[in-house]
Amino acid sequence: MPAPNLDLSIVPTWIPPWSIGLVLIAAALGAAIVLHRWIVRGLTRQMRKRSDFARSLLIRTQAPGRFAMLVGALSWSLKIAPVAPRVEGTLQHVLLVAFIVLVGWALMTALDIVTAVYLRRHRTDVDDNLQARKLLTQTRILRRSLNVLVLVVTVAMALMTVPGVKQIGVSLLAAGGAASIIVGLALQPVLSNIMAGIQIAFTQPIRIDDAVTVGGEFGHVEEIKSTYVVIRLTDLRRMIVPLKYFLEQPFQNWTLEASDLIGEVMLRVDQRVPMDRLRAAIEDIVKASPHWDGRLVKVLVNDIFEKDLQVRCRVSARNAAESTELRAEVREQAIAWLQRELPQALPRSGVEFPAAPTPPAPSRRRAGSAAPRTPAAPRPVRPN
Repeated sequence: MPAPNLDLSIVPTWIPPWSIGLVLIAAALGAAIVLHRWIVRGLTRQMRKRSDFARSLLIRTQAPGRFAMLVGALSWSLKIAPVAPRVEGTLQHVLLVAFIVLVGWALMTALDIVTAVYLRRHRTDVDDNLQARKLLTQTRILRRSLNVLVLVVTVAMALMTVPGVKQIGVSLLAAGGAASIIVGLALQPVLSNIMAGIQIAFTQPIRIDDAVTVGGEFGHVEEIKSTYVVIRLTDLRRMIVPLKYFLEQPFQNWTLEASDLIGEVMLRVDQRVPMDRLRAAIEDIVKASPHWDGRLVKVLVNDIFEKDLQVRCRVSARNAAESTELRAEVREQAIAWLQRELPQALPRSGVEFPAAPTPPAPSRRRAGSAAPRTPAAPRPVRPN
């Protein structure tokens, strides 16, 4: 062990050297934490007038920066602290592992910052957000895949610093085929979903905020994780679907090429309905709605049944949410108009009979008036 740079002549002899080294290490770590907090507080004060994005970057880098300062303080304290050779070897190994973890953490933080900076230029809160959603989906999936790769490499390098683990790794590599087959079979579900995520990032059968129908459930793609997809249903439930499902099973994507949609409303009406009046009423309802995008409104007879007609109303909207609102509005107001203007045009089942006429109410006699006399029956005349 090299002689420490610290002069121990002023220290009482009854104090063991290892305690001095422990105090120095603890003091260096505490000073690093205090210094980091002081720097962060100063930067926060300087960024009060900056954008929220700049403040978010500062928040993201706080934890890696604190860890880096702790690693630096530990490295500096080991150079001057009088510690035993065995303790020094253990601390040097901890310092090496911490440095490897710091590098991996820094790479993952850098990926997050680069992704955030890149996505700031593409807004998804506008009507025509198809290109922005494409880039958002690709960026998030690739970022998560790279994060997984960095994490695996970091853990592997940290474990390789342990002599026993390194020997196990060499033995597995020497064993060859059998071990690799066993490990591949064990990791097959995870690896298949990760590869499916990379494939989805480039082919993009689904994107963030796409309107999809999966297994008879309609919803929007809320998040695409490393191995599964979160779909937000209309009743705010969340459906969790594995990534490889979207490569192996059929599903409906309502916004694959564009976010605007054409919705359909089906109405059953009596065959006696005047179609020109019904068509004009539905067109007025659609044109007065704020959810209509002004492109398409068409009312046609879709089919004829034995007792009624099926009328199809095709209307356009800017996105899936407004299409749902517009269709519901057309249904409600069309039925209300029929009930108010043409009640005989509503579909009926069974046989209707006309109501029987109501008999007139008997007239009341005035008070004090004489009752009408009943004429006397004629008397029979006797023959002479």
